Amino acid sequence: MKYLITGLGNIGEEYQHTRHNIGFSVLDYFANQAQISFSNVKHGSFAECKFKGRTLFLLKPNTYMNLSGKAVQYWLQQEKIAFENQLIITDDLALPFGTIRLRGKGSDGGHNGLKSIQEITARQDYPRLRFGIGAEFGKGHQVNYVLSKWSPQEDTLLPERLEKCAELIKSFVSIGIQHTMANFNNK
Repeated sequence: MKYLITGLGNIGEEYQHTRHNIGFSVLDYFANQAQISFSNVKHGSFAECKFKGRTLFLLKPNTYMNLSGKAVQYWLQQEKIAFENQLIITDDLALPFGTIRLRGKGSDGGHNGLKSIQEITARQDYPRLRFGIGAEFGKGHQVNYVLSKWSPQEDTLLPERLEKCAELIKSFVSIGIQHTMANFNNK
């Protein structure tokens, strides 16, 4: 079985290690643990690994957040991956920092990356891992907050949360979404 694991983020040094790029951070952590590296390909950076007889394709789109759907659609078709065998990793303001929530479908929740995926694929029924970044910002400062670096306290806690996300990815491709949701959500 083949899986496409896409971490959403923006390319460029100014976006590295920001809240909005948590999808890239999760995939970087996973790739480091699997001892694989990313190569630049059409619409992004791509890495491939095997886990328990499954092939995982890791994708960090280079299309910027607002056009993430273009990269996702291309690689699903290119690698002939079943639509339900994808996992999108994204930041979520509605969840407290470090909370991870796996869902099998849903709205874009105002997230431009998810909105792009749903517009291009014309579907909402795809698994997504939402990583809570909190909402510690004043009125009118949402963009600055989302595009800012982690606080020192968050930075200290981040490795543990990235490990939890890596475990969730392995569970998702091994035992499926329902069991993974039961094992990881709200924990």
